[in-house]
Amino acid sequence: MTDVERLLAIEEIKTLFARRIRAMDTKDWVLYDTCHAPEATLDSFATLPEQHRPSGSVARGKDQILAMIQKVVDGKVKVTTVHHAHMPEIEITSPTTAKGTWAMEDLLWWQNGDREEHLHGWGHYHETYEKIDEAWFIKTRVLTRLRVDSTPDFQSYYDK
Repeated sequence: MTDVERLLAIEEIKTLFARRIRAMDTKDWVLYDTCHAPEATLDSFATLPEQHRPSGSVARGKDQILAMIQKVVDGKVKVTTVHHAHMPEIEITSPTTAKGTWAMEDLLWWQNGDREEHLHGWGHYHETYEKIDEAWFIKTRVLTRLRVDSTPDFQSYYDK
């Protein structure tokens, strides 16, 4: 792989990642569904102790990933989300595979009766990528959190 091919792959992965975040925040589920490899996996609660992890917190396959994200941000309770990802460290590991780490910040707001609830988190996305038929896809994602500020009962929201 030439330096130019490597740099192009990194830029394509950055674009893929930005597209996924935009699709999630705007709830564009058709676009979101194009971002993951068919057998992708997602673990959004990797740093929580097992007893505090919501049921079904690991999704396997792009259909489960889409269903899980839709449930969390667009299910019974509608959630406004804003996600930021910065400072990507992307390593091309072969012409068709890569791995990356992104610093992240997420903000979520939802109504709980007459009270607004929120979650504000900081951490990192740890991902792997796969190139299939000339396009990059997210293969795995693990979200690790360094800090979470939230209203007291945010955990119960995830279990709805």
